[in-house]
Amino acid sequence: MSVRELVVLGTASQVPTRHRNHNGYLLRWDGQGILFDPGEGTQRQMLRAGVAAHDLHRICVTHFHGDHSLGLAGVIQRINLDQVPHPVTAHYPASGQRFFERLRYATAYRETVKLTEAPVAADGPLAVTEAYTLDACLLSHPVESYGYRLTEPDGRRILPEKLAAHGIKGPDVGRIQRDGVLDGVTLDEVSEIRRGQRFAFVMDTRLCDGVHALAEGADMLVIESTFLDEDVRLATDHGHLTAGQAAAVARDAGVRHLVLTHFSQRYSDPAEFERQARAAGFDGELSIAQDLMRVPVPKRT
Repeated sequence: MSVRELVVLGTASQVPTRHRNHNGYLLRWDGQGILFDPGEGTQRQMLRAGVAAHDLHRICVTHFHGDHSLGLAGVIQRINLDQVPHPVTAHYPASGQRFFERLRYATAYRETVKLTEAPVAADGPLAVTEAYTLDACLLSHPVESYGYRLTEPDGRRILPEKLAAHGIKGPDVGRIQRDGVLDGVTLDEVSEIRRGQRFAFVMDTRLCDGVHALAEGADMLVIESTFLDEDVRLATDHGHLTAGQAAAVARDAGVRHLVLTHFSQRYSDPAEFERQARAAGFDGELSIAQDLMRVPVPKRT
């Protein structure tokens, strides 16, 4: 059975706390695993969450601040130690190439796995596979930062009542799906477009065009909400979002499930982030991320 879920490995901004590790998020997408922003301690959080190095196929780093990237050294070495049998691709801002190289070769180890470096230098597609297209979009932060968006190709949903109306049944159902036409009846007449699922990952950024582009129509949006709304000036000055801003983006973009994360240690009540998100008018599914939480991607509509 295919699994599509977000495994939250860490949710703290800047520094870890007693209850929150540095950032780390694994998206399970059928048989693929995409690790986003492995901060310090990610390797241990993977162990606690039941995530193995063999689960990783891509690593996506939004930017090279330590809470989003210091775990790279350990994760890359673990991939090699465990001799992961498939290639792994790493995406990260091209402007941070020197940081990636320092983290990749922070200490001595034996390289046993093909790790492909695929730096991001502009908006657009990074990878196109049968299962998804992975895109990047520039955000607004004191250092160059990119958000990521995964889009499943559109499919088709067969409509039984339309098949029945045209007398199509049994092996003929497979034939019309394969050939696109059967005895003058086209596939369009007995089916409809089933929109592919969409997942967006937005970390450290102010409000900008990239935030809205990534969030548009997402089934799940994982987005930073470092500050509460009363600290909006502080958020803007440091290149971050508030809970209300993040929720308003999700509201306007038609997001189905909003996951707020990357919380400043200055706040002690996570429920306040939920209150402010609802006050901003977001009425979809809402998760206030906690370490080791698992959040299913909403089922296809």
